[in-house]
Amino acid sequence: MEESRLERLGCLAVCAGAGGLALGLEQAGFDPVMLLDNRDVACETLRANRPEWKVLEADLLDFDPVDHQATYDVDLLAAGLPRVKANAAVARENSAEEIRVLEATIMLMHGVQPRALLIENVPDLVSRPAYEPIRAYVATELEHLGYRHRWFVLNAMDHGVPQDRKQGILVAFKGDAIEDFTTPVPAAERPLTVGEALGASMGARGWPHAADWAAQADRVAPTLVGGSWNRGGADLGPTGSKRSWARMRVNGGTVADAPPGPDFPWDLSLGVKGMVALTVEQAARLQGFPDDWRFAGRKTARYRQAAHASPPPVGRALGLAIRAALAR
Repeated sequence: MEESRLERLGCLAVCAGAGGLALGLEQAGFDPVMLLDNRDVACETLRANRPEWKVLEADLLDFDPVDHQATYDVDLLAAGLPRVKANAAVARENSAEEIRVLEATIMLMHGVQPRALLIENVPDLVSRPAYEPIRAYVATELEHLGYRHRWFVLNAMDHGVPQDRKQGILVAFKGDAIEDFTTPVPAAERPLTVGEALGASMGARGWPHAADWAAQADRVAPTLVGGSWNRGGADLGPTGSKRSWARMRVNGGTVADAPPGPDFPWDLSLGVKGMVALTVEQAARLQGFPDDWRFAGRKTARYRQAAHASPPPVGRALGLAIRAALAR
């Protein structure tokens, strides 16, 4: 059956950010009954792109479904949570904010009682021994509520995203529906390269070297890293990521206001000054966002929203797999 004709299901999206996961789930047939985020700029992005969505600016730790009964018994609770850190997993008595948010999402299951749960986070959360206390906590709470769950890792580049981005995934279902859940399989024989994804946009302002640049940018992007909301400007990630970008003649130390113009040099003797820099819109394309998705705020805030997001194509693949299990 065509996706456009699928019965629409409902979801509650918490820690929704710029809407990457929610957008992918929408494409898979899930309409949000509510989206929750604690950043005003992210809520502004959500409202600008989907005025019909009900967006609540609030901290998940303060959210009580009793005050929002439209969330009761929703088909899916979906969360793209802040990245959990291993040191917090080792020392739960010094639980970090990221751990509290994860725990709050699991506790939300008591009040909402969704048919299914989807949490996206770091891949290490799935398998590293340091995270075993968190996994044990999740298992105990979900089993108490009558849910069965599964952990696994997906790579976004297997689902149409031109980026090597591994994601740790938790899915859970009431009753025995987990037996009908099939982990999404790779959607393409090979991933898109950075050059294929961004070549046209690099030439949009008449840069004569765009085609040559695209030809040598013949691999997927390293993982985009949004960085801390509390300090620094916009760049493409840590030192190792910047080295990977430099091999594709991209200056990973900054984010550009616009693609290169007709007079921009492509001269490797100039170092990073002779390399192109990505725009926020190009970073968003590497995350799988459609070109018409707009990010609110100034450049650094816009870039961080794009880079922190869960890629929409992965959300779509997961959404289709979840709704298939629910249908059975």
